[in-house]
Amino acid sequence: MADLKKNQNEHYGFMTATAMIVGIVIGTGIFFKCDDVLSYTGGNLWLGVLVFCIGAFGIIFGSLTLTELSVRNKTNGGIVGYYEEFISKKVSCGFGWFQTFVYFPTLIAVISWVAGIYTCLLFDIENTLNMQMMLGFVYMILFYAVNVISIKLGGYFQNASTLIKLIPLLGIALISIFWGSSNPSIPEGVELVSKSDVGIGWLAALAPIAFSYDGWVVALSITNEVKNPRKNMTLALIFGPIIVLGVYLTYYLGLSKMLGAEYIMSTGNEAVNKVGEMLLGSNGSKILMIFIVISVLGVLNGIILGSLRMPQALASKKMMPGAATVALINPKLQISTGSALVSFAVSLVWMVIHYMTQKMGALGGGDISEISIVFSYACYIILYLKVLGMKKSGIVTSRFKGIICPVFGIIGSGIIFIGGFVSNPAYVTFFVLFCMLVCVVGFFYYGYSEKGTDR
Repeated sequence: MADLKKNQNEHYGFMTATAMIVGIVIGTGIFFKCDDVLSYTGGNLWLGVLVFCIGAFGIIFGSLTLTELSVRNKTNGGIVGYYEEFISKKVSCGFGWFQTFVYFPTLIAVISWVAGIYTCLLFDIENTLNMQMMLGFVYMILFYAVNVISIKLGGYFQNASTLIKLIPLLGIALISIFWGSSNPSIPEGVELVSKSDVGIGWLAALAPIAFSYDGWVVALSITNEVKNPRKNMTLALIFGPIIVLGVYLTYYLGLSKMLGAEYIMSTGNEAVNKVGEMLLGSNGSKILMIFIVISVLGVLNGIILGSLRMPQALASKKMMPGAATVALINPKLQISTGSALVSFAVSLVWMVIHYMTQKMGALGGGDISEISIVFSYACYIILYLKVLGMKKSGIVTSRFKGIICPVFGIIGSGIIFIGGFVSNPAYVTFFVLFCMLVCVVGFFYYGYSEKGTDR
């Protein structure tokens, strides 16, 4: 009977698993991080290529390592469940608090803001920080409402936006192959940012790259639903990141060929606007911007969809205050309204923090989400070390999956973590310590709640 149940649950094949990885990873980052990569590398095109490759390197070996945990995992909650089953419930609670109160809401705040940026460009609205944040706030409310009121509607939009986001990326990449025109001139009133030698400062480009590649761990949550997971999931976790790397590199190189590094560094997020104009005439930038806005909103919808459920997942394990209320599922809406309110409130707080950091220029060319993503990579090292321990004890038999993958995964995470510090040492140090504090509070909260249960 157990085998029959297992077979009924295994309904995804290699193609579906690969498509899920590609669909999750390719998001907003590539549209507004190319200029950051070039700025941090001093306009060195090939150094930027190296940074993209390092990002893919970290995904491939990291994800292959975690499959050894995912195929053995019996709990829910995705990567939080790995900490619960293979490390400890206290550590799981700590990481769950980080994801619920820092990771997801910082992503929501930043992606909402990015949607505001591109909406300003689309409708020729004054592109100020205040306007960007106001539009972002409206989008955030809209997609929270959509996902609370109708689960299916949110799912339909997610599927459509996944296909739409590939059109501008692959289109620019293919057209650039045959592009022979010279690079455009820097617009009047825009300060020229010239190429320069940045030394080891190029490591800072790993922070925006981590943002562009983020989301790969979500794909691991379907491992138990994949047919022959040891074979199909392993292959998907090799080919998926390679496909993402191919799309990213061709877009990055295509954009650079058409516009030139100095134009992209000087105009920043508005660089892609020029490509639409060059390809499709005066209305081309609007057409391209429509695709980009839909793509960004699709990512926002997906992150909100995941964030809505995080407080409920923690509450169901008694890992947060008010667990009984937050864990309660509304039978009509099929989600926890308490969980949705917690998620929205925390995201709203982080939107205010993001606005303040951007207003003060506290993080240079970066943002709050990059640091939380970099911190996540550091947290994954704990799981990589666990797999090394499982190989030593004979639980994992493969030398490749038990030694080579976790060692390279640790190296990849370490490089990205160091790159995060190089981008802005003072503020990154402060923010990483804050992330650690959130984890520590969650860790001790679970210990306290367990003692209360025993009494």
